[in-house]
Amino acid sequence: MASEKLPRVTGDDAEELIDFIRNYVNSSGCDGVVIGQSGGVDSAVTVKLAVDALGPERVHPIFLPTDVTPKGDYDCTKRMSDLWGMDYTVINIQPAIDSLIGIIGDELSSLEKGNIAARCRMAVLYERAKKMNCLVVGTSNQSELMMGYFTKHGDGASDLLPLVNMYKTNVWQLARIIGVPTEIIDKPPSAGFWEGQTDEDEMGIKYSILDQILYGLESDRTDREISVTTGVDPETVSGIRRRVQSMKHKRLPAARPGKIL
Repeated sequence: MASEKLPRVTGDDAEELIDFIRNYVNSSGCDGVVIGQSGGVDSAVTVKLAVDALGPERVHPIFLPTDVTPKGDYDCTKRMSDLWGMDYTVINIQPAIDSLIGIIGDELSSLEKGNIAARCRMAVLYERAKKMNCLVVGTSNQSELMMGYFTKHGDGASDLLPLVNMYKTNVWQLARIIGVPTEIIDKPPSAGFWEGQTDEDEMGIKYSILDQILYGLESDRTDREISVTTGVDPETVSGIRRRVQSMKHKRLPAARPGKIL
């Protein structure tokens, strides 16, 4: 079966991202960056790039667990902080989530509760960033952004987004290049919204296949062409295309009328 050939990430790509973070933060006049550390590969890669760009004393990762956060995430975030010489900060946001759910008063699905958690996390990150004169670095990758697999004003909010042009497949490659521990690279991707939740189960497709389809869309291939080169049925490709198009509003700034006062 033929496949779309995603460009591979190289050491030069890593250096470009490190330079991007260093130059942007230094030109902003801020003292450093705040990053939501989750124990997943995206946040690990983002944290390591920031450490390489700014030094560990200017990088402030914050772990923001809830009652459903696996104990393993506590362990691996602590090990990463120790490995890369950063302070380890933990803030349990479950009380904030419970308070908001109580205010809303409705029966909420697991996804709706997860969105509330994501927005609580971002509120904490921006509060800490303001207090420390820092920028908030986002951890979303291109696969998540194209699929709309993020929470508006939650993990979708940030001041800079280093992985915006990296498919999940690229992030795994980059993680090995910059020295992210294998145990983190090999973990099943999860937003941690509920116990046992994984990205691929929720989206209904493996990243290895999804990224080939997304790259085909980005390369202006037809659904039929993508189907032939990936071996994925045309209906699945069409469904992914519709989702990418329908999620456009999540990737763009708020719509505004033509005249700006």
